[in-house]
Amino acid sequence: MYTLRGLNPQDGEPIEIAVRDGIIQSITASRHANDQWLSRGFVDLQVNGYGGEDVNMDEPDPQAIVSLTAKMIAAGVTTYVPTIITASEQKITAALRAVARARQSSTIVAGCVPYVHVEGPHISALDGFRGAHPAEHVRPPDLAEFARWQGASDGLVGMVTLSPHFPESCEYISRLSALGVHTSIGHTHASAEEIHDAVDAGARFSTHLGNGIAGMIPRHANPIWAQLSEDRLTATLIADGHHLPADTIKAMIRAKGIGRSILVSDAVALGGLPAGTYDAPIGGRVELHSNGRLSLAGTEFLAGAVLPLKDGIARAMTMAGISLGDSIRMATENPGRFAGGAGIMQAGMPADLVSFRIESGGTGLCIERVLVRGKEWS
Repeated sequence: MYTLRGLNPQDGEPIEIAVRDGIIQSITASRHANDQWLSRGFVDLQVNGYGGEDVNMDEPDPQAIVSLTAKMIAAGVTTYVPTIITASEQKITAALRAVARARQSSTIVAGCVPYVHVEGPHISALDGFRGAHPAEHVRPPDLAEFARWQGASDGLVGMVTLSPHFPESCEYISRLSALGVHTSIGHTHASAEEIHDAVDAGARFSTHLGNGIAGMIPRHANPIWAQLSEDRLTATLIADGHHLPADTIKAMIRAKGIGRSILVSDAVALGGLPAGTYDAPIGGRVELHSNGRLSLAGTEFLAGAVLPLKDGIARAMTMAGISLGDSIRMATENPGRFAGGAGIMQAGMPADLVSFRIESGGTGLCIERVLVRGKEWS
């Protein structure tokens, strides 16, 4: 048995967490204060890549998933969901196999990766709504294809993002929901009626709400209002300071409430790399700026997200005017409800813990220590 001490982000009070055999034994008030915050490890439901590792590479490699997992842990994320974007069925199934093999070969990956998120290919084909997803691979929902995904990965697909404008959408959502697979609305030009029908069928998420949508939309009849007003939808949000303006993310969190808001990184492979110009598989020539903005070279158009979740936690506080406790909740407990309870810090749960400081200026968190199943990560 050993004890960790730090400040509870929920109330700022010192706490002690007793750990034995990788399991939290107790959480109690402490008489010993320090200046580090102590939290459950962060939970990221949307990770395309990071630190040069890409879930969507042309030739998927299980070792890349092992390396990605190590880089996620170093950034304070102890549970994450690899995200595969719109592609040919062959490429999607190859990426699924790579994640499945990484989980089979590594107990760390198996413990950190509960399932895979397939973002697409059943999304809007329209420019703007489609985002960076390749138009040639957009296609309607197909239960037979989903079955092939699961067959290739031993049932590893646990979340699918789609647009409910397809005639097949509601049946697809209903069948996946019955199987325990989360369905999320995203990259959509669907009408309000189609969105509400999708929620009736079982959809429970909005994928990076406010992004994956055209720059010019009707002021009232658009997919954002319908999803904001739908209390059965939990919204995931990218709080990197680039994908959503401060006023927008503040209004969205107020509309959804803290309990129905989740922070995600939506990070791509260039995350964590030095500023500079790169040739990316998606977007082509891109420029990574020192402030964490990734854009098409020579333009202001975003080419992906690169900041890790830890920095989104800090930026959400200043952008939305919320407390550290609420921001941490949106990156631990809230997403953890959809990942086997991974974000809940209580006795009996695995000791996936992170201690951190808030960087000067509030633009990120400085990770001091990470425990995975009670073992120090280095």
